Amino acid sequence: MAKPHLGLLAWPQSTEWPAYRDLLVAADASGWDSIWTWDHLLSITGPADQSIFEGWTSLAAIAALTARVRLGLMVGANTFRNPGLTAKLATTLDHISNGRAVLGLGGAWFEREHEAFGLEFGGSVGQRLDWLDESVGLLRRLLDGETVTQDGPHYHFVDALCRPRPIQARLPILIGGSGPTKTLRTVARYADMWNMTGPLEKAATSVGILREHCAEIGRDLAEIEMGFNIQVVIRDQPAEAEQVWEKMMRTNGAPNATGMPRVLGSPAALAEAVRPFLDLGFSHINVRVPAPYDRETIERVDEIRELVGDLPPRGG
Repeated sequence: MAKPHLGLLAWPQSTEWPAYRDLLVAADASGWDSIWTWDHLLSITGPADQSIFEGWTSLAAIAALTARVRLGLMVGANTFRNPGLTAKLATTLDHISNGRAVLGLGGAWFEREHEAFGLEFGGSVGQRLDWLDESVGLLRRLLDGETVTQDGPHYHFVDALCRPRPIQARLPILIGGSGPTKTLRTVARYADMWNMTGPLEKAATSVGILREHCAEIGRDLAEIEMGFNIQVVIRDQPAEAEQVWEKMMRTNGAPNATGMPRVLGSPAALAEAVRPFLDLGFSHINVRVPAPYDRETIERVDEIRELVGDLPPRGG
């Protein structure tokens, strides 16, 4: 098994640009494989009126300051932009980064920010996921060099094209979400990468459903790079890690951010926590770190990689 891919998502809320920028540049230098950010116009953890940086602009700035990490939104809100504009944004990021862009996209969920800025939210989750499926199909065609004319249910193109082409021969599309009927079907049809949030039981169920969708269209599940989110503070003493995490939550106005696995402790504890996900076929471990950012967690990436990458198979 190839060594797992370690991604870093530093929360872009309740921080200042110099701290955010310096952390991500340090992550590139330290050996992280990828850097991600949110695509939100209001803060999503704690009070919505906290400061937050816009995603695509942040990625473009970081792309110009880094040399090796892959870069993407985890994940972009499909409702914010026409897919033609999204294709241009991703292609421009690919050129700025010399071929390191990932186009992350999801159906969108935060109704308050749509209301605040007058963005169309749709009448239901199902409708937004139909828009996502149509959008991703158009994005794949545009990124692959087609001139696209379509009078679709939601999007209307007349000889749309994306020039210049991305630097990557196939700029990867990542889809986030675990909706069993629509989202995972779209993943099976179009995605190069998939990311999910939730506990192990949900991950196992989602992988099984995704495998079924892939089988229905004759696609090998192994073609899709699978990732999951985890909250992490690395310290040799768990009590110290918990203190760091509590400070992060106070800064972000949240009593505690839940909904995903969390490790507050040693690299060995992290390795043990991610092992069941790796057994399911996940290869991307996406670490989420709130402000104020913890440099020790970032700088111990080699230690994390060594322990996680050397996990023997179950029973080994």
